[in-house]
Amino acid sequence: MKHTCIVISVADVNAARKFYEDLFGLEVYQDYGINISFTCGLALQQDFDWLVNLPKEKVMKNSNNMEICFEETDFDGFMEKLKAYPDIEYLGEVIEHGWGQRVVRFYDLDGHIIEVGEDMKMVINRFLASGMTMEEVSVRMDASVEDLTKLLKA
Repeated sequence: MKHTCIVISVADVNAARKFYEDLFGLEVYQDYGINISFTCGLALQQDFDWLVNLPKEKVMKNSNNMEICFEETDFDGFMEKLKAYPDIEYLGEVIEHGWGQRVVRFYDLDGHIIEVGEDMKMVINRFLASGMTMEEVSVRMDASVEDLTKLLKA
């Protein structure tokens, strides 16, 4: 068995497509009008209630029970780009997790939680550039030196 995609419900497939293409740089793989799939495995479905045979009122907005995660190599640049969307509703400020990764969470146009985190390779390199040894980075990130080295080579 293989995983093929995640389908999210959207009110306006064209507005959602523009949002995901412009903000995240996603590329369309297939376009079936009310269903659009991106090369990354995310799909947008307008009329989701019809697709899954549920009453329209059962399709909830802001259900807060899942998030779509992205990692960004230029986290600060992304935060600047995000400012072009003044209606974005944030779930708090940018935070830095204990392992050092900076993340921001917000809702997309249809109330799905989006997490954009700093690319983990960038976190490792930021720590190394600050003068930390790989062993110190390993302790800070609670990951083995071997796993961190693999991640840097991936």
